[in-house]
Amino acid sequence: MTNKPVRVALVGAGSIAEGAHLPALAAQGDRVQIVAACDVDPERVKSFCDTHGIPGAYTDLGEMLEQARPDLVHLCTPPSLHAEQARQCLLAGAWVWLEKPPCLSLAEYDVITEAEQAGGAYASVVFQHRFGAAGRHAADLIASGGLGRPLVAHCSTTWYRPHSYYEVPWRGTWDSEGGGPTMGHGIHQMDLLLALLGDWTEVTAVVGRLDRDVETEDVSMAIMRFENGAMATVVNSVLSPREESYIRVDLTDATVEVKHLYGYGNDDWTYTPAPHVDDQERVARWSAPAGDEPSSHAAQLTVLLDAHDRGERPPVSGADGRRTLELVTAVYRSAFTRSTVARADLTPADPFYHRLHGDTDGWAPSSSRSSTSTEGE
Repeated sequence: MTNKPVRVALVGAGSIAEGAHLPALAAQGDRVQIVAACDVDPERVKSFCDTHGIPGAYTDLGEMLEQARPDLVHLCTPPSLHAEQARQCLLAGAWVWLEKPPCLSLAEYDVITEAEQAGGAYASVVFQHRFGAAGRHAADLIASGGLGRPLVAHCSTTWYRPHSYYEVPWRGTWDSEGGGPTMGHGIHQMDLLLALLGDWTEVTAVVGRLDRDVETEDVSMAIMRFENGAMATVVNSVLSPREESYIRVDLTDATVEVKHLYGYGNDDWTYTPAPHVDDQERVARWSAPAGDEPSSHAAQLTVLLDAHDRGERPPVSGADGRRTLELVTAVYRSAFTRSTVARADLTPADPFYHRLHGDTDGWAPSSSRSSTSTEGE
């Protein structure tokens, strides 16, 4: 550990960098120093750097890594670029924080982890919902058995994205986004569900392309089993006018729920004791996490920087980050093959390991909708 600030660079000078990553970095104060930004659009990156007082503006990632020498790189580009950009950063010795989704396939994710081993740095995925104080409190309660044994869960990301949302060329395509709401929207809630309930064992799913002009799905539904025996339903939609992000877990002694949209605080969580639970002091402890830190990029960045200071693998990296992408892959594989999928099925011999559409007729991309955008989100 040192007292020197962590040198940070941002790649992709779009809305996610400006609206989420810069505020998270600002919340760290003198703990970080933003030394550079990189984007393929020279005017945009210059304006971005001028506006935010960032000294180095680059259009070439390799040049930025060589000259600015960041300790940590925030990748805020479309997911189709993440694997190669992360590999380049890791081999240069820089840690990486990947916006979700982390990449387009398990094959690409494994490229990233191989680069970790070669470069000695780590890559972590932005799954900020598991880092809010109330979410961590709930996960600890469930893991300790304090709410009894988990039995039944529901996880829904029911959002609304108008037709105009998909007029952006790289949205709604396999080649650039990697998938629809299962991959790009519901992945946050699914990661939080896994943080609460642990490893999953099998998935049975369906997907549909019901109303949006996209290559990918616009809705998916799945039934899951967990290693602890619990079962869950999962819904991901971009067709829902009343938007909500919701998780409910029913355990033998309580029901725990969180309702929010893009981020939660303590007040968004509720605990309902089972009829046989009459210890009011015990119930009071359930809904009292330490602090009221909301789920946010800032909350996760603090944990990431702590791991960086210690030189330890951060949460949501390696196998921990891969687990959520495995679940996403299983949803698509199950839906397109009309079968139940186990985690053990997702091997390099399987086409879905390499491409989430698995080259499925009627779902594999057409050349007319492919995208080569390299701009920031």
